[in-house]
Amino acid sequence: MPLVKFKGYAEAQVPIGKSLLQAAQEVHAPEGYACGGVCACSTCHVYVLAGADLLSEKEDEEEDILDKAFDVRATSRLGCQATIVKDGVIEVEITRESLQAYENEHPEERGKYTKAG
Repeated sequence: MPLVKFKGYAEAQVPIGKSLLQAAQEVHAPEGYACGGVCACSTCHVYVLAGADLLSEKEDEEEDILDKAFDVRATSRLGCQATIVKDGVIEVEITRESLQAYENEHPEERGKYTKAG
């Protein structure tokens, strides 16, 4: 079963077919999802540090939404769109943008993952 490591937070073993966002939710990793995970915002923006070849290909809709994200890199993916398609280890870094969105969505967690300000 694939293993997703959320740098600095948690690890999740999830079946093939799950998205990175679903994996994050299973282990309560602080990945934002303001639109509910339907590719309508960029709050689930993550960096895939390893295992990108184990994920689905980026589609045009994901590329369009990533254009709205902050600090987009070659390794950027939307957690709601990056689906695990092969077994192996995937390492993910949650972006500052996503952490802030998560705290906005979960006020009880505010300040736990980002500095106030």
